[in-house]
Amino acid sequence: MNWHTVRLVVRAEDADLLGDALLDHGALSIDSADAAAGTDLEHPIFAEPGADPGRWPMTELRALFQQEIDAAATTTAVLRALGIRPASCVVEQTPEQDWVRLTQTQFGPVRVSSRLWVVPTWCEPPGDASIVLRLDPGLAFGTGTHPTTRLCLEWLDHNLAPGSSVLDYGCGSGILAIAAGLLGAGRVRGVDVDIQAVETSRFNAGLNRVDALFSEPDAIDNPPSDIVVANILANPLRVLAPLICAACRPGGMVVLSGVLSPQAPAVMADYETWVDFLPVTEEDGWTCLSGRRR
Repeated sequence: MNWHTVRLVVRAEDADLLGDALLDHGALSIDSADAAAGTDLEHPIFAEPGADPGRWPMTELRALFQQEIDAAATTTAVLRALGIRPASCVVEQTPEQDWVRLTQTQFGPVRVSSRLWVVPTWCEPPGDASIVLRLDPGLAFGTGTHPTTRLCLEWLDHNLAPGSSVLDYGCGSGILAIAAGLLGAGRVRGVDVDIQAVETSRFNAGLNRVDALFSEPDAIDNPPSDIVVANILANPLRVLAPLICAACRPGGMVVLSGVLSPQAPAVMADYETWVDFLPVTEEDGWTCLSGRRR
């Protein structure tokens, strides 16, 4: 079966209204992107949860229609009813594809260090990978491709002493806790407010044969851990500073990521009551903050 995709470039203020209207008139899905993506005018958007992320000055909408629907006529009627004049509007045929296989081709083995690789289950690990963490992309955050995750994985690979206890605060996919287990940690725990993340982490730990306990934050028990790693975002990290530090034993290490470079001083200031920070590591504008718990 073939499908039709309508590609429209519209002003930011028209994008949500038009997308909703197209869905109401038969579109199966709508996705949006920066119309200037890949050019010097591309406009990256970063925002904390609950904050307004802003909008791209011009947005490209892609609306998918079944073949039996006249996508061109439907789109024209919606645009006329809303009084929206797009900068461009193109209707394309989209052939049937094996979407699972196509998605899989976008993800391959990710090298974290000289010995640690993150490898999807449908890929063979590279020959020089002495430690392989099996992980497929899913609903929970953390596949090893984002700089914040890589920075934390690199820190664990270089600094984790065998037998250390590790708490992954905001575990997402469980990737950091599982990596710690594969790297020789002793007691490994992970917590997340999202029950889907907790369940995903448990599945991924089983896939990698790592003995780790995952739960919601209220289920954290003593004793405090030797290492607490939290790859979240700046604002949650600041709010959670007392809890994260309380979960780390005196003399242990606190590792924080998900922090943009301009945000790092404010995050460090909220932790300096408890933590003596080491030099900051950075990749692509993201930082990893680590320090010793007093």
